[in-house]
Amino acid sequence: TMRFDELGLDPDILRSLEAMNFHEMTPVQEATIPIILNDNDLIGCAQTGTGKTAAYTLPLLDKLIRKPNSDNVVRSLIVVPTRLPLSTNVVYGGGDGIGWEQQKQGMLRGSDIVVATPGRLLAHLANSGIDLSHVEYFVLDEADRMLDMGFHDDIMKIIKALPEKRQTLLFSATLP
Repeated sequence: TMRFDELGLDPDILRSLEAMNFHEMTPVQEATIPIILNDNDLIGCAQTGTGKTAAYTLPLLDKLIRKPNSDNVVRSLIVVPTRLPLSTNVVYGGGDGIGWEQQKQGMLRGSDIVVATPGRLLAHLANSGIDLSHVEYFVLDEADRMLDMGFHDDIMKIIKALPEKRQTLLFSATLP
């Protein structure tokens, strides 16, 4: 099994992994992280619970640390079918107007990572003047579930708002 310290990740990331007692990669991480670090697009097939979230967030954090966000733009977009419990600029529907305003301000001021559900992100694109034309990394997590939930057209609209030159990572539990 390959170890995280063999990847050449930023020392701060490695220290955090050590602190959480993560040393060896799961198979999906071993198969995908080197490819992602190499700026390649990727389709990854992995069940929930196999470490796929870390498979795309670790190389993403490494890239973001190495190249600071000087222009205050949205640099990476992770689209998920349902709300994720992450402490980043997370954009999901429901709740009150205060949440909407916080999401809007966070995206307008620029954010290294935006995590969003498709419907809510499209609502912001239509109403908040959010600019996704600088997104460097685009992750579709649980793509199969989003297609099952009828998000195909929404995802296509989101992709149209992204620059053509970007890294695209697609993760799915089952891949038809």
